[in-house]
Amino acid sequence: MIIRCWGARGSIPVCGRKYLKYGGCTTCMELVGRDGRTVIVDAGTGIRSLGSRMLKEGRDRSSLIFTHAHMDHMMGFPFFRPIYFKRTRLELFGCPFSQEGIAKMISRTMSPPSFPVNFKDVAATINTHGPCLSRFRIGSMAVTPIRLSHPGQGLGYDFEEKGRRFVFLTDNELTYKHPGGLEFADYRDFCEGADVLFHDAEFTAADYRRTRTWGHSVYTEALRLALEAKVKRFGLYHHNQERGDAAIDRMVARCRRIIRRRGSKLDCFAVRAGMQLEL
Repeated sequence: MIIRCWGARGSIPVCGRKYLKYGGCTTCMELVGRDGRTVIVDAGTGIRSLGSRMLKEGRDRSSLIFTHAHMDHMMGFPFFRPIYFKRTRLELFGCPFSQEGIAKMISRTMSPPSFPVNFKDVAATINTHGPCLSRFRIGSMAVTPIRLSHPGQGLGYDFEEKGRRFVFLTDNELTYKHPGGLEFADYRDFCEGADVLFHDAEFTAADYRRTRTWGHSVYTEALRLALEAKVKRFGLYHHNQERGDAAIDRMVARCRRIIRRRGSKLDCFAVRAGMQLEL
């Protein structure tokens, strides 16, 4: 399994010198299985660059899964260029975020007067699937969802292929239980022994004094999850729009000091746009 990040930013895309290392695009991940199947997770602004690469490489079949329906995870969909070509075949996997189908959820991003092309008029063949609350397969990958603790609900995912696991839990508040959310222990058990975990790490402890209940985690709590779950590699994800490269580097440095004190071999880093891992 190849894991590529096309956007790791939360809430809103950003630009400027202080964002060059980790990037300014919002959430979008790409997974490529051993069978060559392309699985996309979320359609933040990072999906624009992914779409351009797919066209260049002649990849016209893919599956798109969403974690939830907030704008930063969907705003890039109208700029995903493959949907404007007839040869494209796209599978959309919907989940019950707002008691509406996935097609309706997507079409809101392409409704006038906000965008000049309606969802129903794109050239690609798009097939939609219903709620995915239990384990399912996309090609050679087994996908297991888990409910997130986030306003409006959402889903995280465990992607497994040939015994290797990538767990993706963004927009998840570990120390506050939103309706539909689970306990810390449930997320720990879900992540247990994963090869790679990317988890929401948007806030510092100082931030959290005013942002509790906003649906995001303090980065040291995300680190605690990774340590207790004994994952092998841990990536801080969903970077705050105000937090530049230097501040994120300091977060990573503190995490690594904690890891050393714990005597752990956990590999910790901050996820950046353009990053690629292989399992």
